[in-house]
Amino acid sequence: MFGEHRYSVRTTWTGDRGTGTSGYRDYDRSVTMDIDGKPSLLASADKPFRGDPSRWNPEDLLVAALSECHLLSYLHACVTAGVVVVAYEDHATGVMRQDGKGGGAFHEVVLRPRVTVVDSSMTDAALAAHAQANAWCFIANSVNFPVRHEPTIVIAGQ
Repeated sequence: MFGEHRYSVRTTWTGDRGTGTSGYRDYDRSVTMDIDGKPSLLASADKPFRGDPSRWNPEDLLVAALSECHLLSYLHACVTAGVVVVAYEDHATGVMRQDGKGGGAFHEVVLRPRVTVVDSSMTDAALAAHAQANAWCFIANSVNFPVRHEPTIVIAGQ
C-alpha cells in the first residue's frame, strides 16, 4: 500500500448577502464542502470570527481529523498487538493562540481516548498501542504542534 494518495474536496462559499465582500461585516462565512458520493458538510468560521456556531469550522475539523486518524491507527495497532477493543470514545481538545497580528496557530491538541478492552491482561499493550498509533497517524505526522495522548483503558463488564 505504498504510494501517493490524493484527496479532493469542493468548497463553495455560500455567504453572499447580496453585496459580496463590500465590507467585513457585509458577508456571511457560510461554506459548503462536498466530496463526490458523500454527504455535504456545512461549515463556517468560528463564532469569534463572525462565523455560524452551528456549523463546523476549520479548527473543529483539524481536531476532528487528528482524533479520527488516531482512532483508526490505534485500532490497527491493537489488532497487530493482539488487543481486542470493544469500545473507543475520545474527548479531544485543541488550543489555538492568536498572535495579535491577525493570525495564529494551534499550540497543541490533546486526545483523551477511553478504550474498552475485553481482558485485563491487554491493558499494558492497549496503552502501548497509542504510541504506535501516533507514529502511524498521517494527520499527526503532518502538523507542527504536539498531539498528546491521555488514554484511559477500561475492561469490558467492569
